[in-house]
Amino acid sequence: MLYEQFRTRLGQRWCVTQVGGGQIVLGEEGLRLALSGTQPTRYADAQLDDYAGMARRHFPWRPPLRFTVRARASGPLLGTAGFGFWNNPFSPLGGWPALPAALWFFHAAPPSNMPLALGVPGHGWKAASIDTTTARALRWAPLALPVALANRVGPLQRRIWPRVQHDLCIAEAPIAAPDRAWRNYVIEWRHDGARFSIDGSTVLETERVPQGPLGLVLWVDNQWMVATPRGRFGWGVSATPTQWLDIAQLTVET
Repeated sequence: MLYEQFRTRLGQRWCVTQVGGGQIVLGEEGLRLALSGTQPTRYADAQLDDYAGMARRHFPWRPPLRFTVRARASGPLLGTAGFGFWNNPFSPLGGWPALPAALWFFHAAPPSNMPLALGVPGHGWKAASIDTTTARALRWAPLALPVALANRVGPLQRRIWPRVQHDLCIAEAPIAAPDRAWRNYVIEWRHDGARFSIDGSTVLETERVPQGPLGLVLWVDNQWMVATPRGRFGWGVSATPTQWLDIAQLTVET
Protein backbone atom coordinates (compact mmCIF):
# COMPACT_ATOMS: atom_id res chain seq x y z
CA MET A 1 0.00 0.00 0.00
CA LEU A 2 1.35 3.40 -0.97
CA TYR A 3 0.42 4.95 2.37
CA GLU A 4 2.41 2.25 4.17
CA GLN A 5 5.31 2.84 1.78
CA PHE A 6 5.27 6.50 2.86
CA ARG A 7 5.42 5.35 6.46
CA THR A 8 8.31 3.00 5.75
CA ARG A 9 10.35 5.59 3.88
CA LEU A 10 9.77 8.55 6.16
CA GLY A 11 9.17 6.90 9.52
CA GLN A 12 5.98 6.56 11.53
CA ARG A 13 5.24 10.29 11.59
CA TRP A 14 2.41 10.75 9.11
CA CYS A 15 -0.67 12.58 10.33
CA VAL A 16 -3.80 12.45 8.16
CA THR A 17 -6.17 15.44 8.20
CA GLN A 18 -9.62 15.12 6.61
CA VAL A 19 -12.00 17.93 7.57
CA GLY A 20 -14.95 19.72 6.00
CA GLY A 21 -15.32 17.24 3.15
CA GLY A 22 -11.61 16.65 2.59
CA GLN A 23 -10.68 13.02 1.94
CA ILE A 24 -7.51 11.02 1.35
CA VAL A 25 -8.11 7.85 -0.63
CA LEU A 26 -5.89 5.23 -2.18
CA GLY A 27 -5.97 4.98 -5.97
CA GLU A 28 -4.26 2.62 -8.38
CA GLU A 29 -1.25 4.91 -8.80
CA GLY A 30 -1.12 7.03 -5.68
CA LEU A 31 -2.84 8.78 -2.82
CA ARG A 32 -5.63 11.18 -3.77
CA LEU A 33 -6.08 14.30 -1.65
CA ALA A 34 -9.59 15.38 -2.56
CA LEU A 35 -12.26 17.94 -1.79
CA SER A 36 -15.72 16.68 -2.70
CA GLY A 37 -17.28 20.10 -3.20
CA THR A 38 -17.29 22.70 -0.40
CA GLN A 39 -19.30 25.70 0.73
CA PRO A 40 -17.87 29.16 1.62
CA THR A 41 -18.88 28.69 5.26
CA ARG A 42 -16.58 25.90 6.45
CA TYR A 43 -12.87 25.16 6.19
CA ALA A 44 -12.10 21.97 4.23
CA ASP A 45 -8.72 20.25 4.04
CA ALA A 46 -7.17 16.98 2.88
CA GLN A 47 -3.60 16.90 4.21
CA LEU A 48 -0.66 14.69 5.04
CA ASP A 49 2.10 15.99 7.30
CA ASP A 50 4.85 14.62 9.50
CA TYR A 51 5.00 17.20 12.31
CA ALA A 52 1.63 17.05 14.07
CA GLY A 53 2.03 17.34 17.84
CA MET A 54 5.69 18.41 17.64
CA ALA A 55 7.21 21.62 18.89
CA ARG A 56 8.59 23.56 15.91
CA ARG A 57 12.15 23.17 17.16
CA HIS A 58 11.70 19.39 16.77
CA PHE A 59 10.41 19.42 13.20
CA PRO A 60 12.29 16.70 11.31
CA TRP A 61 13.88 18.27 8.22
CA ARG A 62 17.01 20.36 7.66
CA PRO A 63 19.38 20.69 4.68
CA PRO A 64 21.00 19.03 2.89
CA LEU A 65 18.30 16.88 1.33
CA ARG A 66 16.53 16.07 -1.92
CA PHE A 67 12.73 15.89 -1.98
CA THR A 68 11.01 14.20 -4.92
CA VAL A 69 7.32 13.70 -5.52
CA ARG A 70 5.30 12.58 -8.51
CA ALA A 71 2.06 14.55 -8.72
CA ARG A 72 -0.90 15.46 -10.88
CA ALA A 73 -4.17 17.37 -10.39
CA SER A 74 -7.76 17.29 -11.56
CA GLY A 75 -7.30 20.63 -13.31
CA PRO A 76 -7.29 24.26 -12.09
CA LEU A 77 -7.63 24.17 -8.30
CA LEU A 78 -9.46 26.63 -6.08
CA GLY A 79 -8.27 27.35 -2.57
CA THR A 80 -4.64 26.50 -1.81
CA ALA A 81 -2.57 23.38 -2.45
CA GLY A 82 1.01 22.22 -2.61
CA PHE A 83 3.82 20.07 -1.29
CA GLY A 84 7.15 20.73 0.38
CA PHE A 85 8.45 22.04 3.68
CA TRP A 86 7.26 24.72 6.12
CA ASN A 87 7.15 25.53 9.82
CA ASN A 88 3.32 25.46 10.13
CA PRO A 89 3.18 29.12 11.23
CA PHE A 90 -0.62 29.37 11.21
CA SER A 91 -3.49 27.01 10.54
CA PRO A 92 -7.29 27.15 10.58
CA LEU A 93 -7.02 23.92 12.58
CA GLY A 94 -5.40 25.74 15.51
CA GLY A 95 -1.99 25.96 17.14
CA TRP A 96 0.29 28.79 18.21
CA PRO A 97 1.10 31.24 15.38
CA ALA A 98 4.67 31.93 14.31
CA LEU A 99 6.59 33.84 11.66
CA PRO A 100 6.60 31.84 8.41
CA ALA A 101 9.39 29.82 6.84
CA ALA A 102 8.86 27.57 3.83
CA LEU A 103 10.49 25.88 0.85
CA TRP A 104 7.86 24.35 -1.43
CA PHE A 105 5.71 24.17 -4.53
CA PHE A 106 2.72 26.29 -3.53
CA HIS A 107 -0.60 27.27 -5.11
CA ALA A 108 -3.19 29.87 -4.15
CA ALA A 109 -6.21 30.73 -6.30
CA PRO A 110 -7.97 34.12 -6.36
CA PRO A 111 -9.14 35.86 -4.28
CA SER A 112 -5.78 34.98 -2.70
CA ASN A 113 -3.18 37.66 -3.29
CA MET A 114 0.34 37.28 -1.88
CA PRO A 115 2.73 39.14 -4.23
CA LEU A 116 5.84 38.74 -2.07
CA ALA A 117 8.43 38.70 -4.87
CA LEU A 118 8.60 41.66 -7.24
CA GLY A 119 7.38 40.73 -10.70
CA VAL A 120 5.67 37.49 -9.57
CA PRO A 121 1.85 37.33 -9.38
CA GLY A 122 0.25 37.02 -5.97
CA HIS A 123 -1.66 33.86 -6.94
CA GLY A 124 -1.18 30.75 -9.05
CA TRP A 125 1.37 27.94 -8.78
CA LYS A 126 4.91 28.85 -7.71
CA ALA A 127 8.20 27.42 -6.59
CA ALA A 128 8.90 29.47 -3.49
CA SER A 129 11.19 30.11 -0.55
CA ILE A 130 10.69 32.37 2.48
CA ASP A 131 12.18 32.69 5.97
CA THR A 132 11.02 35.52 8.21
CA THR A 133 12.45 34.00 11.40
CA THR A 134 16.07 35.16 11.10
CA ALA A 135 17.70 38.12 12.83
CA ARG A 136 18.18 39.74 9.42
CA ALA A 137 14.46 39.47 8.73
CA LEU A 138 13.38 40.60 12.20
CA ARG A 139 15.27 43.86 11.93
CA TRP A 140 12.57 45.02 9.51
CA ALA A 141 9.77 44.50 12.07
CA PRO A 142 9.95 48.03 13.60
CA LEU A 143 9.80 49.44 10.05
CA ALA A 144 6.79 47.40 8.92
CA LEU A 145 4.37 50.34 8.77
CA PRO A 146 6.74 52.79 7.00
CA VAL A 147 7.70 50.08 4.50
CA ALA A 148 4.03 49.26 3.81
CA LEU A 149 3.27 52.92 3.19
CA ALA A 150 6.34 53.36 0.96
CA ASN A 151 5.31 50.31 -1.07
CA ARG A 152 2.15 52.13 -2.13
CA VAL A 153 4.36 54.40 -4.25
CA GLY A 154 5.73 52.42 -7.20
CA PRO A 155 9.23 53.94 -7.41
CA LEU A 156 9.71 53.61 -3.65
CA GLN A 157 8.58 49.99 -3.67
CA ARG A 158 11.02 49.12 -6.46
CA ARG A 159 13.80 50.67 -4.39
CA ILE A 160 12.93 49.37 -0.92
CA TRP A 161 11.21 46.02 -1.37
CA PRO A 162 14.13 44.16 -3.02
CA ARG A 163 16.14 44.74 0.18
CA VAL A 164 13.30 43.42 2.30
CA GLN A 165 12.77 40.51 -0.06
CA HIS A 166 16.46 39.57 0.20
CA ASP A 167 16.50 39.67 4.01
CA LEU A 168 13.28 37.64 4.25
CA CYS A 169 14.76 34.98 1.94
CA ILE A 170 11.87 35.50 -0.49
CA ALA A 171 12.43 33.87 -3.87
CA GLU A 172 9.61 32.82 -6.19
CA ALA A 173 9.05 31.65 -9.75
CA PRO A 174 5.67 30.98 -11.44
CA ILE A 175 5.24 27.43 -12.71
CA ALA A 176 2.71 25.68 -14.93
CA ALA A 177 -0.29 24.37 -13.03
CA PRO A 178 -0.37 20.58 -12.61
CA ASP A 179 -2.87 18.82 -14.85
CA ARG A 180 -3.82 15.19 -15.31
CA ALA A 181 -0.36 14.23 -16.60
CA TRP A 182 2.06 12.89 -13.99
CA ARG A 183 5.11 15.11 -13.40
CA ASN A 184 8.16 14.81 -11.17
CA TYR A 185 8.76 17.72 -8.78
CA VAL A 186 12.12 18.01 -7.04
CA ILE A 187 13.51 20.32 -4.35
CA GLU A 188 17.26 20.11 -3.71
CA TRP A 189 17.75 21.92 -0.40
CA ARG A 190 21.30 22.86 0.59
CA HIS A 191 22.67 25.07 3.36
CA ASP A 192 23.67 27.64 0.74
CA GLY A 193 20.68 27.48 -1.58
CA ALA A 194 18.01 25.43 -3.28
CA ARG A 195 17.10 24.20 -6.73
CA PHE A 196 13.52 23.47 -7.82
CA SER A 197 12.91 21.37 -10.93
CA ILE A 198 9.98 19.80 -12.80
CA ASP A 199 10.64 16.77 -14.99
CA GLY A 200 14.35 17.58 -14.86
CA SER A 201 14.03 21.25 -15.93
CA THR A 202 15.08 23.89 -13.41
CA VAL A 203 12.31 26.38 -12.58
CA LEU A 204 14.02 28.23 -9.69
CA GLU A 205 17.47 28.46 -8.16
CA THR A 206 18.07 30.62 -5.12
CA GLU A 207 20.62 31.29 -2.41
CA ARG A 208 17.81 32.47 -0.11
CA VAL A 209 16.65 29.47 1.90
CA PRO A 210 15.54 28.66 5.43
CA GLN A 211 17.87 26.51 7.50
CA GLY A 212 15.10 24.60 9.26
CA PRO A 213 13.89 22.72 11.07
CA LEU A 214 10.79 22.39 8.87
CA GLY A 215 8.03 19.83 8.48
CA LEU A 216 6.84 18.07 5.34
CA VAL A 217 3.29 18.80 4.16
CA LEU A 218 1.10 17.85 1.18
CA TRP A 219 -2.41 19.28 0.98
CA VAL A 220 -5.38 20.73 -0.87
CA ASP A 221 -7.89 23.00 0.91
CA ASN A 222 -10.47 25.72 0.25
CA GLN A 223 -8.91 28.74 1.97
CA TRP A 224 -7.77 32.03 0.47
CA MET A 225 -5.28 34.51 1.91
CA VAL A 226 -4.24 38.10 1.24
CA ALA A 227 -0.86 39.41 2.42
CA THR A 228 0.72 42.20 0.40
CA PRO A 229 3.81 44.40 0.85
CA ARG A 230 1.39 47.35 0.88
CA GLY A 231 -0.14 46.19 4.15
CA ARG A 232 -3.33 44.44 2.98
CA PHE A 233 -4.27 41.28 4.84
CA GLY A 234 -7.25 38.95 4.72
CA TRP A 235 -8.38 35.36 5.06
CA GLY A 236 -11.44 33.33 4.22
CA VAL A 237 -12.77 30.16 2.60
CA SER A 238 -14.24 29.61 -0.85
CA ALA A 239 -16.76 27.27 -2.39
CA THR A 240 -14.96 24.66 -4.48
CA PRO A 241 -16.06 22.00 -6.93
CA THR A 242 -14.90 18.42 -6.58
CA GLN A 243 -11.13 18.61 -7.09
CA TRP A 244 -8.09 16.55 -6.25
CA LEU A 245 -4.31 16.36 -6.06
CA ASP A 246 -2.70 12.93 -6.61
CA ILE A 247 0.62 12.07 -4.96
CA ALA A 248 2.93 9.14 -5.79
CA GLN A 249 6.56 8.04 -5.38
CA LEU A 250 7.43 10.43 -2.58
CA THR A 251 11.02 10.31 -1.32
CA VAL A 252 13.29 12.42 0.87
CA GLU A 253 17.00 11.63 0.52
CA THR A 254 19.39 13.12 3.05
